[in-house]
Amino acid sequence: MSTRAFLPSSHSHRRQRGAALLFTLVALVILLAGGVAVVRSMNSNLDNAGNLAFRRDLINQGEEAVVKALNESFPAGAAAAGTALTSKNYSPVPLDTNDQGIPLALLSDTEFVKYGVASNDITGRDGVKVRYVIERLCTIATESASVQGLQNCVAFSRASGGGSGHLADGAKAPVDPVYRVSARVTGPRNTQVFIQSALTRPESL
Repeated sequence: MSTRAFLPSSHSHRRQRGAALLFTLVALVILLAGGVAVVRSMNSNLDNAGNLAFRRDLINQGEEAVVKALNESFPAGAAAAGTALTSKNYSPVPLDTNDQGIPLALLSDTEFVKYGVASNDITGRDGVKVRYVIERLCTIATESASVQGLQNCVAFSRASGGGSGHLADGAKAPVDPVYRVSARVTGPRNTQVFIQSALTRPESL
């Protein structure tokens, strides 16, 4: 009795190799697609980190306006009028704002000249420009915060000091008004950041 061996045909081998090649190509495409997604994600993260660092730098430079406000003395009482105010970018009462609370004076040059002068703009690093306005949060322009009291001012009230003054009937505790500093920081490519800070200190007489 004779035995016949059956060997796979060359056609079957070619089909197997073709199937293996197809699966390999599919796996390679999947790996490449995953690699592209990872690269895009890394680039996106780097861009976001760069944007955050850029904005943080603009905010840091904008804080120069707060430093300038701390070093200024503002006219009070009857002197709180006219060019004495615009020369310091100062308003003894709150300014009109948009829905986000940004003073309109920082959004329009026409509005800004009513309350400040461009020569007060601060020049920072890399061509950054800081424009600012300072507002006293009281409702009556020509009265001091102590005269207006807490009814008309956002203020910090101090206890009366010693001496004969605090013995007088109806003596009022000194009122230190709150000043709001708003700044528009303009960077390269006209990128803009707005910041606001509040500070309080004894009012000049």
